[in-house]
Amino acid sequence: MSTYAVVNPATGQTIREYPTITADELNTAITAADATAHSWPTQTTIAERAEIVSHAGELFIERRQELAEILGREMGKPLTSALHELEFSATIYQYYAEHAEKLLADEHIDLLSGEGSALVRHVPLGAILGIMPWNYPYYQVARFAAPNLVLGNTVLLKGAPACPESSAAMADIFHQAGIPTDAYINLYATNEQVERIIADPRVHGVSLTGSERAGSAVAEIAGRHLKKVVLELGGSDPFIVLQTDDLDAVIDHAVHARLENAGQGCNAAKRFIIVDDLYEPFLAKLVDAFKKITPADPTLPDTVLGPVSSTAAADNLEDQLRRALDQGATLYLGGKREGNFFEPTVLTDINPNNTAAKEEFFGPIAQVYRAANEDDAIHLANNTTFGLGSYLITDDPDQAHRVANQLDTGMVYVNYVEAGGVELPFGGIKRSGFGRESGRYALEEFANKNSSAPPSNP
Repeated sequence: MSTYAVVNPATGQTIREYPTITADELNTAITAADATAHSWPTQTTIAERAEIVSHAGELFIERRQELAEILGREMGKPLTSALHELEFSATIYQYYAEHAEKLLADEHIDLLSGEGSALVRHVPLGAILGIMPWNYPYYQVARFAAPNLVLGNTVLLKGAPACPESSAAMADIFHQAGIPTDAYINLYATNEQVERIIADPRVHGVSLTGSERAGSAVAEIAGRHLKKVVLELGGSDPFIVLQTDDLDAVIDHAVHARLENAGQGCNAAKRFIIVDDLYEPFLAKLVDAFKKITPADPTLPDTVLGPVSSTAAADNLEDQLRRALDQGATLYLGGKREGNFFEPTVLTDINPNNTAAKEEFFGPIAQVYRAANEDDAIHLANNTTFGLGSYLITDDPDQAHRVANQLDTGMVYVNYVEAGGVELPFGGIKRSGFGRESGRYALEEFANKNSSAPPSNP
């Protein structure tokens, strides 16, 4: 079987296989992306590239039903969730289309010597490799491709092997919108070919969203060849509840933060850390809410929870759950698997030595911890090798600022679970990676900040 294939996780049916690229085809693609990187940004203005990117966003909306159905086939995403992903992706393209000129404007700096001024320009680097995951195929590509295309970089895109149909559809949309064929090239590449791409001197950087293991491998190769790399890796994001006058609203946020996309989000809430006096009522309400949600066919319009993305993913999640229980965790709710469908599950009594406290659970399993007080909650939240996002619930603004400043994460969402916007930086610290996507920060990652300073005023 080909590495790239659409295998419906709800049924196990292999729908279509896609051949991987040959060595000659790969060399042709790199050559073309490099050549276009030298011509396209000099023959177009930022405004012209922004208009094309804007048109791409419009096409994502026009074709949203077709594109959403692809995600149901590829990775079991419920239709409503897939449509939401497409709408947010379109927002990303529109953001860069509207703001690129301002964000990429030349910066004039007066020299401290008083002898003239310097000019700092954002200059594209050239061909950039993107290695994107399967959990949010359209959104992840939008975060990477939109800023780089308006900047003038060309894109070599390796999507996830499980998502070849959506990868092809995105390339088609970009080209239909007016992006040159060789400015965005979809590659069905193997891992060995990825190493060759990164090593090629015509490729000037790589951005990966994926696992710790993949990130470590890519960073090692990129470092060996002195290439710029951006990594957005896993997370075990804490959802900290310290005080609230509306626990029902908190539960609504908690359910969405854990079960959206079947719990398969890098920055999904995974560890619920609840202060002592709220622990019992929170746990009872969370269990009641989870009991109302049943895994179902992702193509049905009212489905909230679909399958996990593959049999391999389901096997791994089942193994993690078994090991957590073997090491003393309590199965408070759920735990049943049928095919690739998991019912919403709650684990409690997880001690610090349990592997569950150290791993990322990519599925609808919530870990609930009791915190003695604010300081204990902060300690539990930071007691992980990950540092992507975090969620903080408190009615006290002073407490919100105090605690947020002590959380070892790249992002803190206070009293809300979808606070991340296209204008805000997205990324983590520790083993969750480095570099930032979204907002102006994404435009900085693969741009040459070229400065020129005359020795004196004319």
